[in-house]
Amino acid sequence: MFDKILIANRGEIACRVIKTARKMGIKTVAIYSDADKQALHVQMADEAVHIGPPPANQSYIVIDKVMEAIRATGAQAVHPGYGFLSENAKFAEALEAEGVAFVGPPVGAIESMGDKITSKKIAQEAGVSTVPGYMGLIEDADEAVRISNDIGYPVMIKASAGGGGKGMRIAWNDEEAREGFQSSKNEAANSFGDDRIFIEKFVTQPRHIEIQVLCDKHGNGIYLGERECSIQRRNQKVVEEAPSPFLDEETRKAMGEQAVALAKAVGYSSAGTVEFIVDGDKNFYFLEMNTRLQVEHPVTELITGVDLVEQMIRVADGGELPLRQEDVKLTGWAIENRLYAEDPYRNFLPSIGRLTRYRPPAEVASGPMLENGTWHGDAPTGATAVRNDTGVYEGGEISMYYDPMIAKLCTWAPTRGEAIEAMRVALDSFEVEGIGHNLPFVAAVMDHEKFVSGDMTTAFIAEEYPDGFEGVELPEADLRKIAASCAAMHRVAEIRRTRVSGRMDNHERKVGTDWVVNLQGQSFSVVTDADREGATVRFDDGTELRVASDWTPGDQLATLDVSGETLVLKVGKVTQGFRVRSRGADLTVKVRTPRQAELAELMPEKLPPDTSKMLLCPMPGLIVKVDVEVGQEVQEGQALCTVEAMKMENILRAEKKGVVSKINAGAGDSLAVDDVIMEFE
Repeated sequence: MFDKILIANRGEIACRVIKTARKMGIKTVAIYSDADKQALHVQMADEAVHIGPPPANQSYIVIDKVMEAIRATGAQAVHPGYGFLSENAKFAEALEAEGVAFVGPPVGAIESMGDKITSKKIAQEAGVSTVPGYMGLIEDADEAVRISNDIGYPVMIKASAGGGGKGMRIAWNDEEAREGFQSSKNEAANSFGDDRIFIEKFVTQPRHIEIQVLCDKHGNGIYLGERECSIQRRNQKVVEEAPSPFLDEETRKAMGEQAVALAKAVGYSSAGTVEFIVDGDKNFYFLEMNTRLQVEHPVTELITGVDLVEQMIRVADGGELPLRQEDVKLTGWAIENRLYAEDPYRNFLPSIGRLTRYRPPAEVASGPMLENGTWHGDAPTGATAVRNDTGVYEGGEISMYYDPMIAKLCTWAPTRGEAIEAMRVALDSFEVEGIGHNLPFVAAVMDHEKFVSGDMTTAFIAEEYPDGFEGVELPEADLRKIAASCAAMHRVAEIRRTRVSGRMDNHERKVGTDWVVNLQGQSFSVVTDADREGATVRFDDGTELRVASDWTPGDQLATLDVSGETLVLKVGKVTQGFRVRSRGADLTVKVRTPRQAELAELMPEKLPPDTSKMLLCPMPGLIVKVDVEVGQEVQEGQALCTVEAMKMENILRAEKKGVVSKINAGAGDSLAVDDVIMEFE
């Protein structure tokens, strides 16, 4: 077995690989750019080597610099993680020439399957059902438009060497095909150093389901079930689960056997993923094969008990798989939510800054266990697991140079319903401050009826949030629980305040019992009857809720028992109440005396400033180009400028007809959130 492995990556996946290597007794080497000098993966590794400036094309994807780090540290193997050089055949060739093991598939398999155009041709030759499309190289935007018309709109424009949603656009007409081709080409060049583009038919109402395969160098290959990855934004997965709530055993077997056959056809070894589009009749079409570890691999590990990173390392060392297909058993259900440094209230645009608070829920180990290739018992009834793969820490910086994903929160339970409920509690318990993030959105998804029923497609976000995510409107039953909890917490805070002020010894008697709680536009008059174990909160319609908690003023997380049900609230203090976040909702909860509530009704409402005649920068980023000039009349939907952030190009368009009166920024300017790019008459 190897003594030392270099991880040619960063962030949470580098940390993930380090954990398994440490478990196996293998020393690790991290590489880092200027921006990652204090990163978590650097702190966790046994050694760390600096490789250059922040941009990935000057550091993490420069093969010569990575090779220098390998030579300097004497690493015997390299795990590439995902992204960066993970599917780069030239990198694998360089390692082979150096006598260093690549913890991944052979060069030939990478070349065959890592390139989406080539992989589709091979899949077609192997009799695998594929989506209609044009697999040849496309020279320019005019040709892209002609091809798109031949295929028929809508079409998907994709980078041949792409992955992770980079270099992908959906086009519904000629204009979008032209713009999408150029943006995809630019993103592909910046992210992968390869700007080749292909176009395929975009299947409407699809489900994105992928098969995890694992092969060794001795001709053995297995599939480890599937993952449902249909909830996506900008073609990037957000929520994944295993198994899929849609597949039956017959379809699972057919997809799995086809995936393994395809892997064997190219001499594949290591872990890999075959992605499919599945329609409503369970017809499936090959999309691509990712010749690397997937971001969402933890859900497969949680339902199978197989450590995929460990098996990749053992296969790279020449070992045989410890199990055959008949040994694979899917136990329970696992769900993964990706925590992104993206603001869902701003159409999921990237957010950067310092993590002033980062407190994930406690990890809990449970679920199926695999020892020496054999199953070891079953999970106890009611057991759950919580896992958080992360690459950041409180006080750390979220950089504009890399992918905005900062953690993957996973839960496992014996049933899908239990796994969802465990995820709801875990999300409510996850404290993140200092940046915009998508916790409210994924929390909302966990409660959405389409997700709960399993009836979702890759169009979920577009269909359910057509005007963007604007927060959650909680049902009255949930509002009552929060209102009762806040009334009880307010009483505790008032007792604390009177004690500190020293106004009287028997401070409990000084605190009132009648309160008016306002939240989400509703008002509840309540009476709190408190004792040493908690408080009974009675509403004016006679209903009662019993609230018990050990929350103390100043705690930013409150775990309460409300009439036998667990309620987790993120709590912040505001005048006359609290800022409360729960189940995707962000609420200002006012707790007032009846007289205070009466007077509050008379207060005028403060209106936000008018920015309707300004184009504001929606996220920190770099202006790539400005498409208009002062005095120009623009039409609704017309491109105004392009902003690049976290390796993604974002075209900002006019919301309505107008005339440009002033331009405040030009190409090459770095802007912060809400900086004024241009103004209109």
